[in-house]
Amino acid sequence: MKADEAEQFREFVQARWARLVRTAYLLTGDHGEAEDVVQLALTKVYVAWHWVQGSDNPDAYVRRILVNTNAGRFRRKRVIRLLGVTPPEQRTAADSTTRQVEQRDALVRALAKLPARQRAVVVLRYWDDLPQADVARALGLSFGAVKSQASKGLAKLRADPGLHGAVWGADDGAEVIAV
Repeated sequence: MKADEAEQFREFVQARWARLVRTAYLLTGDHGEAEDVVQLALTKVYVAWHWVQGSDNPDAYVRRILVNTNAGRFRRKRVIRLLGVTPPEQRTAADSTTRQVEQRDALVRALAKLPARQRAVVVLRYWDDLPQADVARALGLSFGAVKSQASKGLAKLRADPGLHGAVWGADDGAEVIAV
């Protein structure tokens, strides 16, 4: 790889690292595993940087590699893994920050119960806020399959008892989604 390409790759990674780790965390349920998946995915991106850089949408290319790398963890290990969430530390004061942490924890637990494909669709569609067409391209699914998987995934999240009464919204308190 030429020096200018290496620099472009470095800048690409620096600009997207945090978002990729957040997405991987929602796919894996573990921060350490999320970083490992992102590193493996970026290793693959580095090798193919010339093609990634020249594509119409490098971010979509990288997301697809990320999702496929995560799915590959299960194929390699041939072990059923349940996503785990570290329990929050004990708290004494019930403030809004505590409630947000508890709600996020409940959401991660609920996401962990979804099948991998539904989880990937829900995370990319609603967490990363991608249009359905981009999710379909990233996962190699048809537009209809994305709609179906998103609908089924959201229905399971709405039915999850851990999310009843949770309110998801902007920092200013505006309600966006009530489960």
